[in-house]
Amino acid sequence: MIDILVYLFETYGYADACPREPDLLARRLSAEGFEEADISSALEWLSGLRGAVQGTQPSAADNRSIRVFSDSEAARLSVASRGFLTFLCASGVINAARRERIIERALALPSPEISLSEIKVTMLMVLWQDKAEVDGLLLNELMTEEVEGEEEVWGEAVLVH
Repeated sequence: MIDILVYLFETYGYADACPREPDLLARRLSAEGFEEADISSALEWLSGLRGAVQGTQPSAADNRSIRVFSDSEAARLSVASRGFLTFLCASGVINAARRERIIERALALPSPEISLSEIKVTMLMVLWQDKAEVDGLLLNELMTEEVEGEEEVWGEAVLVH
């Protein structure tokens, strides 16, 4: 399913260019060779992304606050994923509201544990849906596959002893 999301980002430069009719999009994805089960999962996930309401904008204090992950969130979001989100929010790359949308959509993925690569794709799709300007360096980071051992770097950044 993640492959489909990356394909959509690369093929349709912005969310409005992507076909909104599920049947049409499913046919196009099928023609590209994606599996039917993955297509169904991706369409359901996209429906949730499009339907996510962004609520009220957080104040500046919200961006400086500390996000405490619930036990169920911590069980599914890898330490590297949580560290990456915390870093991006603390550095002002994303705001607290967008971070919450990323977390919500990441938890909607079928994976039992959400890896750093999956959180990056989720973030990319939220930014894509929002038509947000993405800095070139951030885009490069989001589109780069993780290499063996790289997840541990982000994990070490958030360990508190």
